[in-house]
Amino acid sequence: MKEFIFSVLQFLAQLGYFGVALGLMIEIIPSEFVLAYGGYMIAQGHLHYPGAVIAGVIGGTIAQLFLYWAGYYGGRPFLEKYGKYILIKKKHIDISEQWFQKYGAGVIFSARFIPVVRHAISIPAGIAKMSLSRFTLYTIAAMIPWTILFLYLGHVLGKNWSSIKEYAHAYTMPILIAAILITVIYFLVKKTRKTTE
Repeated sequence: MKEFIFSVLQFLAQLGYFGVALGLMIEIIPSEFVLAYGGYMIAQGHLHYPGAVIAGVIGGTIAQLFLYWAGYYGGRPFLEKYGKYILIKKKHIDISEQWFQKYGAGVIFSARFIPVVRHAISIPAGIAKMSLSRFTLYTIAAMIPWTILFLYLGHVLGKNWSSIKEYAHAYTMPILIAAILITVIYFLVKKTRKTTE
């Protein structure tokens, strides 16, 4: 598996900034690895930080738009049937749908930092026909810090970029806690507004 990931990343590296965006768009490799390798490419002088951030945000946003449109036009039956081809399982759809129904559209931002829910949350947004502009705005807002963080960590790790999962834990755990708190606060504010109306 490691050899497969490395060979794909080497191929993407040859494409420069487009390779970073493409790696996040097709997402056959977790975004953490694509961005960490992008950070390593920055350390090697093959990429520049601003361009890599822009490419990462664009690629990550387009990947989520694909899932949004799949939910919007195909609905749940389509995704339950074909989701396995894009590594989306029925349980991912179930959990993300529960989150979306419970917390509303605002969860699109905070859920980006929460494992399991992170990728699949776009599906119920599409099924619920959430505003495309609002969905895109929340997705970009979440992709910016995510992209910057993993490019930075990959840059710091250098040739040890492949150990990103272990190294990133110290950084992602506070972000995960903050994301959950933001989600809960958003839900409470929304609920309070409804009761006062």
